[in-house]
Formats: sequence, C-alpha cells, structure tokens
Amino acid sequence: MIKIIYLFLAFSLSLNASSITIAVAANVSFAIKELKEAYTTFYPNTKVKIIIGSSGKLSAQIIHGAPYDIFMSANMIYPHKIYMLNFAKTEPIVYAKGSLSLLSSKKQDFSKGLELLKDKKIKKIAIANPKTAPYGKSSVEALKNAHLYGSIKNKFVYGESISSTLTYSLKATDIGIVATSTLYSSKLSKYKENINWKKIDQKLYKPIEQGIVILKHGRGSKEVKSFFEFILSQKAKKIFEKYGYIIK
Repeated sequence: MIKIIYLFLAFSLSLNASSITIAVAANVSFAIKELKEAYTTFYPNTKVKIIIGSSGKLSAQIIHGAPYDIFMSANMIYPHKIYMLNFAKTEPIVYAKGSLSLLSSKKQDFSKGLELLKDKKIKKIAIANPKTAPYGKSSVEALKNAHLYGSIKNKFVYGESISSTLTYSLKATDIGIVATSTLYSSKLSKYKENINWKKIDQKLYKPIEQGIVILKHGRGSKEVKSFFEFILSQKAKKIFEKYGYIIK
C-alpha cells in the first residue's frame, strides 16, 4: 500500500514538473552549475536544461529556431541583436561583468604584465575567437591598447569559445587569455594566482557586460520568468561574485 502511495506521489510530481532550456555563454559554464542547484532548491519541480556554447553560435542557433527559453550571453551585443530581430521577449539586462586573466600550466613571471607575451619562450598563445566569442574580442582590445597585438598575433591559437580556450591554455599552448571566472573552479585549484595566472589590467579593455534575455520560446512561462528573476537576485549575485565576476 505504501509503495502504491509513493508511486502515486512520484507520478503526480512528474505531471507537475516542467522543463526550461537555458542557452549559456561558455564563460559561465562553471558558475551555472551552482546557480542551477541554488535555483532548484526554490523550484524543485522545474527541470533546467543547460546548453553551453560561444555567444555567437548560440545566437545563430536562436535565430535559426533553436527552442531555447533564456539566453545568457557573454556580452550585450548578441542579446541586443536577438531582441532587435524580435526573437526575444525582453530587452537585455546586465547580469554580471566578466574580466580577463592570463593563464599558464607552468610558472610564469607575471611581473612583466602583458609584455610577457613577447617573450621568446612564449611560442603559442591561446585566445578565444573574436568573431564568435566576446571574451576573444575583449582580449584583442586589451592587446591593442597595450600595443602588443601586431607583434604577437602570429602566435595565436584560436578557441571556438572561452571554455575551449581554457583547455588550449593548459594543454596546447604556453599561455592563454581566459575568463577570470573559469579560474575559480575547484578543478583548477592547483593553479595559483601570480604563479600560473594573473588578472589583466582592466583599464586595457571595456568592462565585459553580460546580458540576459527571455526568448520568444519562453514567453508566458512562469518557470522561465522565475529563473530569469533568480539570475538577477541577490542570491545569484553572491554566486557570480564567488566565481570572480564583477557585480555592481
């Protein structure tokens, strides 16, 4: 009899459960796991599916009909484009600001700053593709403002997204420019600040404002609205700060 009751309750919960799909920029791939866990403690009956990729590729998928409910971009440009093309229900809102860091699997002399990249020992530099990844665009901006871009661009190894750039930085190149947020993952705890990584001077590039929109596919859904509001909440802001994002 008890088993029957449990089965009935489980069946009832499954009927009430709903699913939402969130398209998330690659730089948020570590933070989104904790954000999802925190959200589901408030809304346990909502299943959250996460699709991770470069902002450029995700926006292209949205334009071509991908059934995503919310888009969390790595900048404001792609969400604005989505909104202007009438694929979004809401105007873009900044949910966090990202920053850039140098990262190497080997000990480096970071006292040199970005000048380190000119060193002859640095033969390959991982960088996100500036055509599809906002962090790649900001990386180029920083290097140009530091008057280094022209002299080192032949060393670049391009990652499709900032997450693939992280992998290249540690396994395929001597150093890389990555999202600071990725360095706060427990998986990367063995890499130490000022030894393996160092933040790039934020005066060299504009703050990387990251935008969120509710897409047309998610309009009218109370679950989508609740997730959107959660990402803008104080609880979420504390999680973003934990992963190195700038929240102001």
